[in-house]
Amino acid sequence: MRIFILAFTLGTVALQQQAELPLLRWALAGAALLLGVALVPGEKWIARVLLMLTAGALAGFGTAAWRAEVRMAEALPRALEGEDVVVTGIVSGLPQVTSNGVRFAFEVEEGTSVPRLISLAWYEPWGQSVAPQVPGIAAGQRWQLTVRLKRPRGLFNPHAFDFEAWALERGIRATGYVRTKPGYQLLTVRVDGWPYTLHRWRGEIRNAMTARLGDARLKGVLVALAVGDQDAIAADDWEVFWRTGVGHLMSISGLHITMLAGLAFAFASFLWVRIPFLTLRLPARKAGIVAGVAAALAYSLLTGYAVPAQRTFCMLAVIALCVLCDRHGSPSRVLALAVLAVLLLDPWAVLAAGFWLSFGAVAAIFYVMGLRAGRQGRLAGAVREQLAVTVAMAPMLVALFQELSLVSPLANAFAIPIVSFVVVPLILLGAFLPLPALLDVAHELMLLTMRALEALAELPDAMLENHAPGAWTVAAALLGCAWLLAPRGVPLRSCGALWVAPMFLVVPPRPPAGEAWVDVLDVGNGLAVVVRTAGHALAYDTGPGWSGDADSGSRIVVPFLRGEGVRRLDGLVVSHADDDHAGGAMSVAASREPGWLLSPLHASDPLHGLVGQSLRCEAGRRWRWDGVEFAVLHPGREIYEESRRPGEESLRSREDSLRPREESRRPGEESLRPREEGRRPRVGGGPSRRKENDRSCVLRVATAAGCVLLTGDIEARAEAETIARDREALRCAVMLLPHHGSRTSSTPAFLDAVGARIGIVSVGHRNRFRHPNELVVRRYAERGVWLRRTDEEGALHVVLPSDSGRPIAVVGQAGRVRYWSEHRRTP
Repeated sequence: MRIFILAFTLGTVALQQQAELPLLRWALAGAALLLGVALVPGEKWIARVLLMLTAGALAGFGTAAWRAEVRMAEALPRALEGEDVVVTGIVSGLPQVTSNGVRFAFEVEEGTSVPRLISLAWYEPWGQSVAPQVPGIAAGQRWQLTVRLKRPRGLFNPHAFDFEAWALERGIRATGYVRTKPGYQLLTVRVDGWPYTLHRWRGEIRNAMTARLGDARLKGVLVALAVGDQDAIAADDWEVFWRTGVGHLMSISGLHITMLAGLAFAFASFLWVRIPFLTLRLPARKAGIVAGVAAALAYSLLTGYAVPAQRTFCMLAVIALCVLCDRHGSPSRVLALAVLAVLLLDPWAVLAAGFWLSFGAVAAIFYVMGLRAGRQGRLAGAVREQLAVTVAMAPMLVALFQELSLVSPLANAFAIPIVSFVVVPLILLGAFLPLPALLDVAHELMLLTMRALEALAELPDAMLENHAPGAWTVAAALLGCAWLLAPRGVPLRSCGALWVAPMFLVVPPRPPAGEAWVDVLDVGNGLAVVVRTAGHALAYDTGPGWSGDADSGSRIVVPFLRGEGVRRLDGLVVSHADDDHAGGAMSVAASREPGWLLSPLHASDPLHGLVGQSLRCEAGRRWRWDGVEFAVLHPGREIYEESRRPGEESLRSREDSLRPREESRRPGEESLRPREEGRRPRVGGGPSRRKENDRSCVLRVATAAGCVLLTGDIEARAEAETIARDREALRCAVMLLPHHGSRTSSTPAFLDAVGARIGIVSVGHRNRFRHPNELVVRRYAERGVWLRRTDEEGALHVVLPSDSGRPIAVVGQAGRVRYWSEHRRTP
C-alpha cells in the first residue's frame, strides 16, 4: 500500500508539471494495472512491486488529470473579460479588508457563463470629495452585483509566486471588481447552510476579537491563531516569524490541532469512565478517540482547513479508525494514508510548500523516533524531534524559498510550548467562552514571546541565503539528511554531509567573460531589469509599489536575484521617479546593498540614504565590466540645470568612470527596512519645465555581438535630444520600448536611429493605459521589429554573446508554462 501511495504522489506531481492536459485513458490504464497486481503470484514480489509502482503512478496521474480537466472547464469565456456582467451569488469565506476596499470570494448562483467561484474586490470610490463607503460585506450575504471579470492571471517570473496555480487550487476561476455605477443590491442578509454558516461564525469571532483587542500590538496574530485568518498578521510580524523559523506556529499547525484533540480526548475519557452504563457500551479509550477527532475536525474547519490542518486531521482520523477497529497502524502507514486522502481531496496540494513541509516534518519525526530503541526522557525526545525537523527541513526550505533560518532551533524551543500549549488554549477559551479577559492574557504572553523572537531576528546571521538548487542536488541532500539522522550503528553517518554539500556548492550558471545577460522581469505595467556580467550585477528600475508593505522589489526582483545567486548588487539604476519604475527601489536597496545608485532623482529622495554612493545619471558616463560596455545616453546636464532651484543642493557627480565602492553603507549607518517606511513617495525634480518621463536615464549595454538599449519612459522630446547628442550610439539590435509603447514615445525618427530587430515591451495584461498603443505597434511592425511582450511571455531573458558571430537570443518563460497558465506557450 505504501509503495502504491508513493507512486500515486509522484504521478500527481508529474501531472502538475504538464504544459497540456493528457487524455483520461491514463486513469483507466492505472486501474487495469492495479487489477493485474492481484493476479500476479505472491512469490513474484519484484513483479508485484513494479506493477504497483506503475499502477500507482498512472492512477495518480490520471486522477489528477481528471480533476484538472473538470476545473479547467469552469474557465471564464474570453469574450466576457472586461465586460460588465450582472451576477447574483453569496459571499463565501472571510472577506479581507484592504487599504482601499475589501476583497472577498463570491459563489455565483446566477450569471451567464460565469464560473461558480470568483474573487472580487470592492474598492472605495476614488477622486470624490463626498463618496459612499464600501458597504459591510459579511460571509453568507446574497448580493446582486455588476462586475468586471478576467481570467486569473499572475506575473510570470523565475523563483516567484505563481498566482494562477494558487487560484486554481482554491477553485477561483475568475477575478474582478464590483462596478458601483450600474447599482448593486443586498438580497439576503443571512444565508444558512454549508459552508456559509461556518464562515459567518468565523467572521463573527474575528469581529468580536478585533473589537476586544482594539489597537493591541499583536491583534492580528491572535485572530490568525483563532480562525486561520493569516492576512490579519502584519507584514513586519511575518518577517520576524520567517527569520526565526516559527512561521508554522502562526498558521494553524498540526501541533495546535493535535494539542486540542489531546485535550478533548482526555476530557471525554475522564467523563466517560464515570458513567458505568456508557463504559459498558463503549470503552472510554474509544470514546475519547472519537471526541478527539471531532474536536480536531471542528478546529480544522474553523481555521480554513489548509494543507497542514488536512494532514493532521487525516492522520488522527486514520489512527482513530485503527483504534475503533482494534487494528495496529504503523506510523508510516498512517502517514501514507493521510497523503492519499489529501491528494484525493486536493491534487493541487503538491504545488503548495505547506504540503511538503508538513508531511516532511512528520516523516522526519517518525524516522528519527521510530529507529531508536530504549526509553528516553521527554526533554531528550523533544530535543531529538526538533533536531530531526531542523535537519530534514533544511533542503526543502532552501529548495522552496532559498532561505533558511539558523536560529530556528532556539526560537522553536521556547515558542512551541508557549504558543501551542498556553497561548492557543487561552485564545480559544477567550473566543468561545464569556471570558474575554483571557484574550488579554494571551496577548501579553504572545507579546513577551514576540520580543524574544525580534531579538533573534535582528541577529546579523539569523538567515542563511542560498541560490535555487538543482533538483538532483535537493534529492541528494534529502538522502544525505536521512543518512545523518540514521540511528547509532549505521556506518559513516557523517558522510551524509557530503551528499548535502552539492546543494550549496553547485551554483547557477553565470555569463562568461565578455557576455551580458539582461533579464526584463514581468512586473505588470512597470519596468524592472537585471543586467549581469561574469562578475557583476546591476538592476535597472525595480517595478511598481503596490501597497505600504508590498512592492515588486520585495516580491519579484529580490526573489529573482536570490534564486540566481546574486547576493549583492554592484549598482542600482533608477531611470526616474515614477512609481512604476522606482516603487520597489527601497526594498531592493535594503536587501541587496548596491554599491552605488545612478539616477536623476531629486536630492531629497530617501533612496539616497540607502546606498554608499549616489551618482547623477548624466549623458557621457561610461564604464566597463568584464568586457561589457555600459554607457549613459540621456539625460544631458541641461536637464539638471533646468530643475535646480536657487540654493538647492545638487546630487554628487563625478566626471570619471563609475567604480563600485567596497562598502555599500557608511560605517555605523542603520539599515532602513522598506516595510517600516511604507510605500515609497514619488519625488520629482522640483519645478522642472519638462515632464518627469523625459528625465529618464537611458542606458546602453553592449558586447561584441550587439547591444541592448534601456530607455525608461522617455518621450518624443527626450528622443529627439538623444538623437541630436549621439545618433550612432543609439544603434542597437534590441531595445526596450520607451514608456511601455505609449503613443507619446517611439517616434519614427527614433526608431530609425536605433534600427532594432527586437523590441521588448514591459506591460501589464489588459492595463488601463492600453499600452502598447496600436499606432506604435504598427510603427514597429512596418520596420520589421519583432515585439516581445512580458504580458504574453512573462519575464524575458536576453543573451548578448561575447562573439560577434553568435546571434543575440531572447527567451521567454515558455519552458515553465503549465496547463493552467494564461501566458503564451511558444517563445
